[in-house]
Amino acid sequence: MNSKPPTAATQNPEQTVFTLEDLTTWKYEGVSLAVLGHPVAHSISPAMHNAALAKMAEVDPRFQRWRYFKFDIPPGDLPTALPLLHRQGFYGVNLTIPHKTDVLPLLAKIDPEAERMGAVNTLRRLESGYEGFNSDGYGLSTAVTEELGIRLAEKPVVLLGAGGAARAAAVQCLTESCPELWLGNRNPDRLATLRDDIARFKGPSTRIEAFALADLPEGFPTDALIINATSVGLHPDDPCPFDLTRLRGTYAVYDMIYNPPETALMKSARRLGMPVANGLSMLVHQGARSLQIWSGATVPVNAMSQAARHRAG
Repeated sequence: MNSKPPTAATQNPEQTVFTLEDLTTWKYEGVSLAVLGHPVAHSISPAMHNAALAKMAEVDPRFQRWRYFKFDIPPGDLPTALPLLHRQGFYGVNLTIPHKTDVLPLLAKIDPEAERMGAVNTLRRLESGYEGFNSDGYGLSTAVTEELGIRLAEKPVVLLGAGGAARAAAVQCLTESCPELWLGNRNPDRLATLRDDIARFKGPSTRIEAFALADLPEGFPTDALIINATSVGLHPDDPCPFDLTRLRGTYAVYDMIYNPPETALMKSARRLGMPVANGLSMLVHQGARSLQIWSGATVPVNAMSQAARHRAG
């Protein structure tokens, strides 16, 4: 791990991985922002946010000393890290795997939307601690519209997965009143838990159905947006999480995974002529929303996107 004393390493925040120990001697003079994860060395968030902050500083001098860093914090260290971050003045924090749900009991305040989603990925500093937000739903919705020209309210959504990412996506779909939400997963217990848990957010015009990935149920939509919210595809040799060749109709595919840039699901979709996009745009838009929450300013999304695409290769 590339961990260095913060007085030297803050000059290269895109590459340096900091640790819990670095927090105890943190010396950066400007406004510190950070992403916490485990592992986190692969994160392109510092490059993305610092590119945006450089653009913002061109029109507003107060952002000249804002910098974004990355910290590898194992899950057991989060209760120690959060008060340290607060004490050292970190104004904004992003959370990635595995911290998005573990942080909930550690917060001073939770935004209602984040509470509905059952997860937090953005923290803003208050005097008494941190307030938690979730920008993932916004990121997904904006990315799907930008990449595929689809609004969640316009057509049925087939959501693959039943974990935290799937829950946030499901709540966003219900918030935007998608006409049908089809939840697919291999584990029937997790699937039933997710379906029952999100049913309270359903409006009168939305239908929720659950199905096993191996079975296409009666009434399955023939014109839908398919969203992969599983982790299947993160490794190059992962199988396709859902057999697209069984489908007959008009479909578009959005895979939340962005690394690798093309998963087995995406390759299958392309072969079948389906419009398809990966999760890099979601990463960009959730990041832009986080930065807007912290800064209260207009965020240059194009600068974030260019930096993200450059770093993602």
